[in-house]
Amino acid sequence: MSTDRVSIGIIGGGLMGREMASAFARWCALEETGITPVLTAVADLSEPVLSWFDRIPSVQLKTRDYRELLASPNVDVVYVALPHHLHAAVYTEVLRAGKDLFAEKPFGIDLAAARQIVDTIRETGRFCRCSSEFPFLPGAQRALTMARDGALGRLLEVRSGFHHSSDLDPSKPANWKRLSRTCGDIGVMGDLGMHVLHLPLRLGWKPQSVYAQLQKGVPERPNPDGSTTACDTWDNAVLHTWTEARDQRVPMTLEMKRLAPGATNSWFFEVLGTDAGVRFNTADPKALWVFRRDKEQWWQRTDLGFGMPYKTITGGIFEPGFPDLMQQMWAAFLLERAGRLDGRFGCVTPDEALASHQVFEAALRSHAGATVEPVTRNQG
Repeated sequence: MSTDRVSIGIIGGGLMGREMASAFARWCALEETGITPVLTAVADLSEPVLSWFDRIPSVQLKTRDYRELLASPNVDVVYVALPHHLHAAVYTEVLRAGKDLFAEKPFGIDLAAARQIVDTIRETGRFCRCSSEFPFLPGAQRALTMARDGALGRLLEVRSGFHHSSDLDPSKPANWKRLSRTCGDIGVMGDLGMHVLHLPLRLGWKPQSVYAQLQKGVPERPNPDGSTTACDTWDNAVLHTWTEARDQRVPMTLEMKRLAPGATNSWFFEVLGTDAGVRFNTADPKALWVFRRDKEQWWQRTDLGFGMPYKTITGGIFEPGFPDLMQQMWAAFLLERAGRLDGRFGCVTPDEALASHQVFEAALRSHAGATVEPVTRNQG
Protein backbone atom coordinates (compact mmCIF):
# COMPACT_ATOMS: atom_id res chain seq x y z
CA MET A 1 0.00 0.00 0.00
CA SER A 2 1.47 3.35 -1.00
CA THR A 3 1.45 6.07 1.64
CA ASP A 4 1.82 9.83 1.75
CA ARG A 5 5.13 10.94 3.25
CA VAL A 6 5.08 13.83 5.75
CA SER A 7 8.42 15.31 6.82
CA ILE A 8 8.58 16.23 10.51
CA GLY A 9 10.86 18.67 12.28
CA ILE A 10 11.22 18.83 16.08
CA ILE A 11 12.10 21.96 18.01
CA GLY A 12 13.08 20.87 21.50
CA GLY A 13 14.53 17.37 21.40
CA GLY A 14 14.30 16.52 25.11
CA LEU A 15 11.98 14.02 26.78
CA MET A 16 8.93 14.56 24.57
CA GLY A 17 10.98 15.06 21.42
CA ARG A 18 12.52 11.63 21.89
CA GLU A 19 9.10 10.12 22.56
CA MET A 20 7.87 11.51 19.25
CA ALA A 21 10.89 10.06 17.44
CA SER A 22 10.09 6.69 19.01
CA ALA A 23 6.47 6.88 17.80
CA PHE A 24 7.64 7.49 14.23
CA ALA A 25 10.24 4.71 14.38
CA ARG A 26 7.55 2.10 15.09
CA TRP A 27 4.97 3.51 12.69
CA CYS A 28 4.74 0.12 10.98
CA ALA A 29 2.61 -1.00 13.94
CA LEU A 30 -0.25 1.16 12.64
CA GLU A 31 -2.50 -0.20 9.91
CA GLU A 32 -4.30 1.62 7.12
CA THR A 33 -3.31 5.21 7.93
CA GLY A 34 -1.97 5.82 4.44
CA ILE A 35 0.41 8.42 5.89
CA THR A 36 4.01 7.94 6.98
CA PRO A 37 5.74 10.55 9.18
CA VAL A 38 9.47 10.86 8.59
CA LEU A 39 11.60 12.73 11.10
CA THR A 40 14.00 14.83 9.03
CA ALA A 41 15.20 17.68 11.29
CA VAL A 42 15.80 18.45 14.97
CA ALA A 43 16.70 21.74 16.66
CA ASP A 44 17.95 21.95 20.24
CA LEU A 45 20.50 24.05 22.12
CA SER A 46 22.12 20.98 23.71
CA GLU A 47 24.73 19.07 21.72
CA PRO A 48 24.18 15.86 23.77
CA VAL A 49 20.46 16.06 22.97
CA LEU A 50 21.15 16.53 19.28
CA SER A 51 23.63 13.63 19.28
CA TRP A 52 20.89 11.31 20.59
CA PHE A 53 19.16 11.72 17.21
CA ASP A 54 22.18 10.20 15.45
CA ARG A 55 20.34 6.91 15.96
CA ILE A 56 17.49 8.08 13.68
CA PRO A 57 18.74 7.54 10.09
CA SER A 58 16.13 9.81 8.49
CA VAL A 59 17.31 12.91 10.40
CA GLN A 60 19.25 14.99 7.87
CA LEU A 61 19.47 18.24 9.82
CA LYS A 62 20.56 18.70 13.43
CA THR A 63 20.95 22.31 14.44
CA ARG A 64 21.13 24.62 17.45
CA ASP A 65 19.24 27.30 15.49
CA TYR A 66 15.56 26.48 15.07
CA ARG A 67 15.26 29.09 12.33
CA GLU A 68 17.51 26.91 10.18
CA LEU A 69 14.97 24.13 10.63
CA LEU A 70 12.11 26.47 9.69
CA ALA A 71 13.95 27.46 6.52
CA SER A 72 14.34 23.85 5.41
CA PRO A 73 12.19 22.83 2.42
CA ASN A 74 12.35 19.27 3.77
CA VAL A 75 10.04 19.98 6.73
CA ASP A 76 6.24 19.94 6.39
CA VAL A 77 5.16 19.80 10.05
CA VAL A 78 6.94 21.11 13.14
CA TYR A 79 6.47 19.73 16.64
CA VAL A 80 7.54 22.19 19.34
CA ALA A 81 8.32 21.20 22.94
CA LEU A 82 9.71 24.29 24.68
CA PRO A 83 9.04 26.07 28.00
CA HIS A 84 5.75 27.90 28.12
CA HIS A 85 7.16 31.44 27.92
CA LEU A 86 8.58 30.64 24.45
CA HIS A 87 5.37 29.26 22.95
CA ALA A 88 3.87 32.42 21.45
CA ALA A 89 7.06 33.62 19.75
CA VAL A 90 8.15 30.24 18.36
CA TYR A 91 4.68 28.98 17.42
CA THR A 92 3.94 32.13 15.44
CA GLU A 93 7.33 31.86 13.69
CA VAL A 94 6.56 28.26 12.72
CA LEU A 95 3.19 29.24 11.27
CA ARG A 96 4.52 32.24 9.39
CA ALA A 97 7.31 30.08 7.96
CA GLY A 98 4.57 28.14 6.13
CA LYS A 99 4.76 25.04 8.32
CA ASP A 100 1.93 23.19 10.01
CA LEU A 101 2.25 22.98 13.79
CA PHE A 102 1.84 20.31 16.44
CA ALA A 103 2.08 22.41 19.60
CA GLU A 104 2.72 21.35 23.16
CA LYS A 105 0.32 22.41 25.87
CA PRO A 106 -0.59 24.80 27.34
CA PHE A 107 -0.46 26.74 24.04
CA GLY A 108 1.19 29.82 25.52
CA ILE A 109 2.17 31.10 28.92
CA ASP A 110 -1.17 32.88 29.46
CA LEU A 111 -4.48 33.83 27.84
CA ALA A 112 -2.98 36.72 25.85
CA ALA A 113 -0.33 34.42 24.37
CA ALA A 114 -2.96 31.81 23.47
CA ARG A 115 -5.01 34.47 21.69
CA GLN A 116 -1.93 35.58 19.76
CA ILE A 117 -1.28 32.02 18.61
CA VAL A 118 -4.91 31.45 17.56
CA ASP A 119 -4.97 34.76 15.69
CA THR A 120 -1.82 33.72 13.79
CA ILE A 121 -3.35 30.36 12.88
CA ARG A 122 -6.34 32.14 11.38
CA GLU A 123 -4.13 34.68 9.63
CA THR A 124 -1.86 32.06 8.04
CA GLY A 125 -4.41 29.31 7.45
CA ARG A 126 -1.96 26.68 8.67
CA PHE A 127 -3.12 23.41 10.30
CA CYS A 128 -2.44 23.29 14.03
CA ARG A 129 -3.35 21.01 16.93
CA CYS A 130 -2.25 20.77 20.58
CA SER A 131 -0.82 17.76 22.41
CA SER A 132 -2.91 15.68 24.85
CA GLU A 133 -2.43 11.93 24.68
CA PHE A 134 -4.27 10.27 27.61
CA PRO A 135 -7.80 10.51 26.15
CA PHE A 136 -6.71 8.11 23.37
CA LEU A 137 -6.70 5.22 25.86
CA PRO A 138 -9.47 2.63 25.39
CA GLY A 139 -10.96 3.37 28.83
CA ALA A 140 -11.09 7.08 28.12
CA GLN A 141 -12.72 6.47 24.75
CA ARG A 142 -15.37 4.21 26.28
CA ALA A 143 -16.12 6.80 28.96
CA LEU A 144 -16.37 9.50 26.28
CA THR A 145 -18.83 7.41 24.26
CA MET A 146 -21.07 6.70 27.24
CA ALA A 147 -21.09 10.35 28.28
CA ARG A 148 -21.80 11.56 24.73
CA ASP A 149 -24.55 9.04 23.92
CA GLY A 150 -26.82 10.02 26.79
CA ALA A 151 -26.79 6.56 28.40
CA LEU A 152 -26.21 7.91 31.89
CA GLY A 153 -29.58 9.59 32.48
CA ARG A 154 -29.68 13.02 34.08
CA LEU A 155 -26.09 14.02 34.74
CA LEU A 156 -25.24 14.62 38.38
CA GLU A 157 -21.49 15.16 38.50
CA VAL A 158 -18.33 15.25 36.35
CA ARG A 159 -14.81 14.82 37.68
CA SER A 160 -11.70 15.06 35.55
CA GLY A 161 -8.13 15.24 36.78
CA PHE A 162 -4.45 14.49 36.59
CA HIS A 163 -2.44 13.64 39.70
CA HIS A 164 1.22 12.90 40.09
CA SER A 165 3.77 13.12 42.87
CA SER A 166 6.87 14.23 40.97
CA ASP A 167 7.35 17.25 43.26
CA LEU A 168 6.74 15.63 46.66
CA ASP A 169 10.48 15.48 47.40
CA PRO A 170 11.47 19.00 48.58
CA SER A 171 15.11 18.26 47.73
CA LYS A 172 14.29 17.92 44.03
CA PRO A 173 16.14 20.72 42.21
CA ALA A 174 14.22 23.66 40.81
CA ASN A 175 13.56 23.83 37.08
CA TRP A 176 11.65 26.10 34.70
CA LYS A 177 8.27 24.59 35.64
CA ARG A 178 8.65 25.93 39.19
CA LEU A 179 9.05 29.58 38.12
CA SER A 180 6.20 31.83 37.05
CA ARG A 181 8.38 33.76 34.60
CA THR A 182 8.87 30.60 32.50
CA CYS A 183 5.91 28.39 33.46
CA GLY A 184 3.33 31.16 33.85
CA ASP A 185 1.20 32.40 36.72
CA ILE A 186 -1.17 29.49 35.98
CA GLY A 187 1.47 27.04 37.25
CA VAL A 188 0.29 23.43 37.37
CA MET A 189 -2.80 24.32 35.33
CA GLY A 190 -0.54 25.01 32.37
CA ASP A 191 1.40 21.82 32.94
CA LEU A 192 -1.53 19.40 33.38
CA GLY A 193 -4.73 21.31 32.65
CA MET A 194 -5.07 20.63 28.91
CA HIS A 195 -5.09 16.89 29.63
CA VAL A 196 -7.85 17.45 32.19
CA LEU A 197 -10.04 19.63 29.95
CA HIS A 198 -9.63 17.70 26.68
CA LEU A 199 -12.65 15.40 27.16
CA PRO A 200 -14.96 17.93 28.87
CA LEU A 201 -14.37 20.49 26.15
CA ARG A 202 -14.81 17.88 23.40
CA LEU A 203 -18.16 17.01 24.98
CA GLY A 204 -19.11 20.70 24.97
CA TRP A 205 -18.82 21.02 28.73
CA LYS A 206 -17.01 24.33 29.04
CA PRO A 207 -17.11 25.74 32.58
CA GLN A 208 -19.53 28.64 32.92
CA SER A 209 -18.32 29.63 36.38
CA VAL A 210 -15.24 28.76 38.41
CA TYR A 211 -14.32 28.59 42.07
CA ALA A 212 -10.62 27.78 42.38
CA GLN A 213 -8.46 26.47 45.21
CA LEU A 214 -4.78 26.92 44.33
CA GLN A 215 -1.92 25.69 46.49
CA LYS A 216 1.84 26.23 46.62
CA GLY A 217 3.42 23.23 48.30
CA VAL A 218 7.21 23.74 48.23
CA PRO A 219 8.27 27.41 48.46
CA GLU A 220 11.92 26.89 47.53
CA ARG A 221 14.18 24.24 46.05
CA PRO A 222 17.93 23.66 45.94
CA ASN A 223 20.36 24.55 43.16
CA PRO A 224 23.46 22.48 42.26
CA ASP A 225 25.73 25.11 43.90
CA GLY A 226 24.00 24.77 47.26
CA SER A 227 21.92 27.95 46.99
CA THR A 228 18.13 27.89 46.80
CA THR A 229 15.56 29.15 44.29
CA ALA A 230 12.15 30.52 45.26
CA CYS A 231 9.43 28.45 43.57
CA ASP A 232 6.42 30.66 43.00
CA THR A 233 4.15 28.54 40.79
CA TRP A 234 0.98 26.78 41.91
CA ASP A 235 1.68 23.10 42.62
CA ASN A 236 -1.94 21.94 43.07
CA ALA A 237 -5.17 23.29 41.63
CA VAL A 238 -8.75 22.18 42.24
CA LEU A 239 -11.39 23.99 40.18
CA HIS A 240 -15.02 23.65 41.22
CA THR A 241 -17.07 24.63 38.20
CA TRP A 242 -20.58 24.62 36.79
CA THR A 243 -21.15 23.52 33.20
CA GLU A 244 -24.13 22.99 30.91
CA ALA A 245 -24.77 19.44 29.66
CA ARG A 246 -27.92 18.53 27.73
CA ASP A 247 -29.77 21.58 29.10
CA GLN A 248 -28.79 20.68 32.64
CA ARG A 249 -26.56 22.62 35.00
CA VAL A 250 -23.97 20.13 36.24
CA PRO A 251 -21.16 20.50 38.80
CA MET A 252 -17.77 19.62 37.32
CA THR A 253 -14.54 19.34 39.31
CA LEU A 254 -11.18 19.72 37.57
CA GLU A 255 -8.10 18.57 39.50
CA MET A 256 -4.44 19.18 38.63
CA LYS A 257 -1.85 18.15 41.21
CA ARG A 258 1.92 17.79 41.22
CA LEU A 259 1.79 17.00 44.95
CA ALA A 260 -0.54 13.99 45.13
CA PRO A 261 0.89 11.40 47.55
CA GLY A 262 0.85 7.91 46.05
CA ALA A 263 0.02 9.01 42.50
CA THR A 264 2.80 8.27 40.04
CA ASN A 265 1.04 9.65 36.97
CA SER A 266 -2.72 9.19 37.22
CA TRP A 267 -5.11 10.72 34.67
CA PHE A 268 -8.80 10.12 35.39
CA PHE A 269 -12.28 10.91 34.11
CA GLU A 270 -15.61 10.17 35.81
CA VAL A 271 -19.22 11.00 34.92
CA LEU A 272 -22.14 10.09 37.19
CA GLY A 273 -25.82 10.14 36.22
CA THR A 274 -29.14 8.99 37.63
CA ASP A 275 -29.24 5.84 35.45
CA ALA A 276 -25.57 4.94 35.09
CA GLY A 277 -22.02 6.15 35.61
CA VAL A 278 -18.56 5.56 34.23
CA ARG A 279 -15.04 6.07 35.57
CA PHE A 280 -11.55 5.41 34.27
CA ASN A 281 -8.14 5.98 35.87
CA THR A 282 -4.73 5.26 34.35
CA ALA A 283 -3.63 3.99 37.76
CA ASP A 284 -5.55 0.83 36.71
CA PRO A 285 -5.23 1.16 32.92
CA LYS A 286 -7.15 -1.96 31.87
CA ALA A 287 -10.14 -1.31 34.13
CA LEU A 288 -13.31 0.46 33.05
CA TRP A 289 -15.82 0.90 35.88
CA VAL A 290 -19.50 1.24 34.95
CA PHE A 291 -22.29 1.97 37.42
CA ARG A 292 -25.72 0.45 36.83
CA ARG A 293 -29.03 1.09 38.57
CA ASP A 294 -31.84 -1.43 38.52
CA LYS A 295 -33.71 -2.76 41.56
CA GLU A 296 -30.26 -2.75 43.07
CA GLN A 297 -27.17 -0.67 42.31
CA TRP A 298 -23.68 -1.89 41.46
CA TRP A 299 -20.32 -0.98 39.95
CA GLN A 300 -19.06 -3.39 37.30
CA ARG A 301 -15.40 -3.74 36.30
CA THR A 302 -14.54 -4.53 32.69
CA ASP A 303 -10.99 -5.60 31.80
CA LEU A 304 -10.17 -3.71 28.60
CA GLY A 305 -7.70 -4.70 25.91
CA PHE A 306 -6.03 -2.89 23.02
CA GLY A 307 -9.13 -1.20 21.59
CA MET A 308 -7.41 1.95 20.31
CA PRO A 309 -9.04 4.54 18.03
CA TYR A 310 -6.51 3.82 15.26
CA LYS A 311 -6.01 0.17 14.43
CA THR A 312 -2.63 -1.47 15.01
CA ILE A 313 -1.07 -4.90 14.59
CA THR A 314 -1.16 -5.39 18.38
CA GLY A 315 -3.41 -8.17 19.64
CA GLY A 316 -6.65 -7.10 21.26
CA ILE A 317 -5.91 -8.86 24.55
CA PHE A 318 -2.86 -6.72 25.29
CA GLU A 319 -2.79 -3.43 27.18
CA PRO A 320 -1.52 -0.14 25.71
CA GLY A 321 1.26 1.99 27.20
CA PHE A 322 2.44 5.58 26.98
CA PRO A 323 4.40 5.10 23.70
CA ASP A 324 1.22 3.72 22.11
CA LEU A 325 -0.67 6.86 23.14
CA MET A 326 1.91 9.11 21.52
CA GLN A 327 1.58 7.15 18.28
CA GLN A 328 -2.23 7.25 18.41
CA MET A 329 -2.14 11.01 18.96
CA TRP A 330 0.15 11.50 15.96
CA ALA A 331 -2.09 9.28 13.83
CA ALA A 332 -5.03 11.53 14.75
CA PHE A 333 -3.03 14.67 13.94
CA LEU A 334 -1.81 13.45 10.55
CA LEU A 335 -5.15 12.00 9.47
CA GLU A 336 -7.06 15.14 10.42
CA ARG A 337 -4.43 17.27 8.64
CA ALA A 338 -5.08 15.16 5.53
CA GLY A 339 -8.87 15.43 5.90
CA ARG A 340 -9.22 11.73 6.68
CA LEU A 341 -10.18 11.64 10.36
CA ASP A 342 -13.59 10.19 9.39
CA GLY A 343 -15.32 11.04 12.66
CA ARG A 344 -12.73 9.46 14.91
CA PHE A 345 -11.36 11.13 18.03
CA GLY A 346 -8.95 13.98 17.32
CA CYS A 347 -6.33 16.12 19.01
CA VAL A 348 -6.99 19.32 20.93
CA THR A 349 -8.06 22.12 18.59
CA PRO A 350 -6.75 25.70 18.84
CA ASP A 351 -10.18 26.88 20.07
CA GLU A 352 -10.16 24.20 22.78
CA ALA A 353 -6.66 25.25 23.85
CA LEU A 354 -7.85 28.86 23.99
CA ALA A 355 -10.91 27.82 26.02
CA SER A 356 -8.63 26.08 28.53
CA HIS A 357 -6.72 29.34 29.03
CA GLN A 358 -9.99 31.17 29.61
CA VAL A 359 -10.72 28.70 32.41
CA PHE A 360 -7.20 29.06 33.88
CA GLU A 361 -7.45 32.86 33.80
CA ALA A 362 -10.81 32.66 35.57
CA ALA A 363 -9.26 30.34 38.18
CA LEU A 364 -6.55 32.90 38.97
CA ARG A 365 -9.15 35.63 39.41
CA SER A 366 -11.35 33.34 41.48
CA HIS A 367 -8.50 32.43 43.82
CA ALA A 368 -7.83 36.13 44.28
CA GLY A 369 -11.24 36.51 45.84
CA ALA A 370 -14.34 35.68 43.81
CA THR A 371 -16.23 33.11 41.80
CA VAL A 372 -16.06 34.49 38.26
CA GLU A 373 -16.99 33.65 34.71
CA PRO A 374 -14.24 32.96 32.13
CA VAL A 375 -13.66 35.85 29.75
CA THR A 376 -14.82 34.88 26.28
CA ARG A 377 -14.86 36.55 22.90
CA ASN A 378 -16.32 35.84 19.49
CA GLN A 379 -14.61 32.74 18.09
CA GLY A 380 -15.82 33.31 14.56
